[in-house]
Amino acid sequence: MKPTLRDIPYFLACILAMASGWTGIPNPVEASCGSASCFVVVNSQSSGSPKGTLTVNGIYTYVPQGTLLSGTTGIIPAVETDSRELILGDHKEKRTISQQYTLDLNYGLTDSITLELTMPYKVMLHRHIQDIGREGPNGEGVPTLFTDNGLGDMILTTKYTYLPTIRNLLVPGFGIQLPTGKFHGKINGTDETQEPGIQLGRGNVALLASLYQSYEIIPHRLNQFSSIGYRHTFRNNLGYQFGDQYTASVGLNFRAFEWLVLNGQFNYRLVSHDNFSSSLSRAPTPSDPEFGTEEAVVIDPTIKDRRVPTTGSTILMFSPGFSVNAWQGISFYFNAQIPMVRDFNGNLAQGVSYLFGFTKTFQVGSPF
Repeated sequence: MKPTLRDIPYFLACILAMASGWTGIPNPVEASCGSASCFVVVNSQSSGSPKGTLTVNGIYTYVPQGTLLSGTTGIIPAVETDSRELILGDHKEKRTISQQYTLDLNYGLTDSITLELTMPYKVMLHRHIQDIGREGPNGEGVPTLFTDNGLGDMILTTKYTYLPTIRNLLVPGFGIQLPTGKFHGKINGTDETQEPGIQLGRGNVALLASLYQSYEIIPHRLNQFSSIGYRHTFRNNLGYQFGDQYTASVGLNFRAFEWLVLNGQFNYRLVSHDNFSSSLSRAPTPSDPEFGTEEAVVIDPTIKDRRVPTTGSTILMFSPGFSVNAWQGISFYFNAQIPMVRDFNGNLAQGVSYLFGFTKTFQVGSPF
């Protein structure tokens, strides 16, 4: 029997049932300059491709950060990679907008082994006030703008497709993130290197592991999927190491019509503290002799590995969306990511984010 509009409430009820089982609430901390990302599960990107099949995904994401959560001020540390200084209380964040255009290629080397290449192009805009207590007529700091665009860090992944039963699908993956993105961009109009968290790249290799799972609850009608992921980035030559990232997602796909699939998913992300090889200082106050002199108050001049105490984040998002089967095997899809619980470390919180994309498969043959 073909789906009808009367079946849509059934799909929505399943999504609400998933929501009712979550009760965790994270504790707030603080953070340095950084950009967030959209981490919706795209099924055609996460699963494998049959032998000789090339699956192409073109994806655009828009992620704004401009909201201060209750109890936060937006005043955060500065990570000065040029001088290897961590300066507490030096910045006041204003706004960050991250846009990314991604070309993702999945090629079925065999029916079980898929090779994936992910190539992101990033567009960054970031505004903050820096040098609080050191610059400005009254020590209020100076407005700063950072804009950049270019290739980000590319990812190479190998995935293995396993079918425990005809309804079950498991796809473990292991990948390497290559430092192809620029990580030494300058603040607009200066020779000062911008902070690591808003650069186009991370400056060193990262290792990734993932597991994608799906199950046909009602064949060709209702599908459940989940995904977990992990990323570890090594320290770059600026002395900075990004914290480990953990992600988990669960969702449903409901085929309302032959041409329309509705979906909803919950996405959770935890990022641990970063580490910086630096000295430690703080922004001067009016009672300090350094106030207004462009010098920070030194706490510890020793350059050593320091756990950046104000980094790390936790967020839970709900992501409703849909995909449309268009023509000649092309599908278009859309998801909105809506924050449910967010702990952005005293920094600007990620707002409602958006993902647009398309997928197309090609039969190109196999060397095996």
